[in-house]
Parts: sequence; structure tokens; C-alpha cells
Amino acid sequence: MKIISYNVNGLRAAMKKGFVEWMQTHPADIICLQENKAYEQDVDTAALRELGYKDHWFCAQKKGYSGVTIFTKHDPDEVQCGTGHEVSDSEGRVIQLQFGQVRIINAYFPSGSSGDERQAYKYQWLDEFYDYIQDLRKEHPNLILCGDYNIAHKDIDIHDPKGNKNSSGFLPEEKAWMDKLYSNGWVDSFRAVRTEPHRYSWWSQRFPSVRLNNKGWRIDYISVTEPLQTRIKDAEIYPDVKHSDHCPVYLDIDLEGLL
Repeated sequence: MKIISYNVNGLRAAMKKGFVEWMQTHPADIICLQENKAYEQDVDTAALRELGYKDHWFCAQKKGYSGVTIFTKHDPDEVQCGTGHEVSDSEGRVIQLQFGQVRIINAYFPSGSSGDERQAYKYQWLDEFYDYIQDLRKEHPNLILCGDYNIAHKDIDIHDPKGNKNSSGFLPEEKAWMDKLYSNGWVDSFRAVRTEPHRYSWWSQRFPSVRLNNKGWRIDYISVTEPLQTRIKDAEIYPDVKHSDHCPVYLDIDLEGLL
């Protein structure tokens, strides 16, 4: 199964920049989008359905904000929207699809960059979500967690670690959360197969030269639970795909016998 995670920073805006044409290249079987910023009824997905994709949505209550979508060529056995946490669910942050013995979670982690209040909520969300997915593992050991985590894990994952040591998304508490995740049953699929530096998935839009000069952050991940680690075939980041300030991240995983 080939999986992509991609923060499109507004699906309608991405479609105006060639998103549908990119989808016509059949980049993956399952494509998890974050920040759709739209209600399902406001997006024309006919061209994508013609390609064989079915779509599943969990949108924020606030118009033009947040929201997650999954396009899939496989029919899921179950679709679950939300985690039962009120604020997170009102912001449309998590959708899950079950395929046989494998559960795919598409999550848009909060950003704390707008101020102390949202940073405090980000910490709350991280604690709630960690407990949620760890409980979920007891019933569903084969989990794939796609999403914009809004955290660069290590120095190798950010272009200027010293200059950003006090920046939301690279704070000690946030990096410690990632350490905890990957020390307790989870694997960073990209780092499982690739160790090179300067591989980023997001670039600030404040300065046009930032992406051109690859001054980015790796904040988009596809993580898998440890039982799936040996099934990872390949993982990549596609910086040349430019419908957003993020780019797609990719996982090819052998799920034979589990679907």
C-alpha cells in the first residue's frame, strides 16, 4: 500500500495550483490531507472520483479552518471521525479508517505559533492524543499515523536549530513528546529508511526565498507502530510538489496478510 500525507493549506486553493493534475499521476493508494479548510459540499471532487478515489471528511465547525480528508482507492471497513475530545473534534483534527487489521489515522496537530493560549492548548492536545493512541494500540496493534505534527523532532529536521530553539514547533517540551512517542511503540517511517539531513516538508511563506534555499522544517510524518516496522518498503518526501507551503510525505508499506 502506498500512502501519502499532505497538508494542502486549503484544498480549494491547492486545486487551483494543479492538485487534481498531480492526483492524476496516481501518487498513492491512500492520500491523507490536513487543513482542507472547506466543507465537503463546497469542493468539487468529481475529477478525483473519476480516478477511482473515494473521499472521507471530518471538517471543522469554523468555516475555512482546519479539517482533514482522506482520499482512498480502497473501501474502508470503518470510518471514525474524532477522538471524543471536544475542542479537537470541533476543529476537525482526526479521522480514522480501518482496512482489515490495519487502522490509518489522519491527524492535524495544533500549531502554537499564534500565541501562548494556543501553545497551551497544543500541549493539552498532545497529552490527550498520546493517551488516546496508546489506548488504541491495545485493540488495534497495526496503526499508521499520518499527519502534520507541527513539530520538528531533532536538529536534523530543521534548517536552523539554534535560531529556532525558542520557536513553537521546536520547543523542548514538543521534542520530548516526539521522543516519548518513538520510545513507546512507534517508528518514524522516514527515518527508518533515510538518515540524510536537509529533508524538509514545510517552508515559511513569509519570505519567498526560504523554499528556494531549502530553509525548512520536517513537521509532516507517517509513523507506524512497531509491528509494522519490518513491512516498510520505502519512504520519501516530495519537495518539488508545490500546491502548498507543505509538501507530500510518502510511505510504501507491505500489508500482505493484514488487509
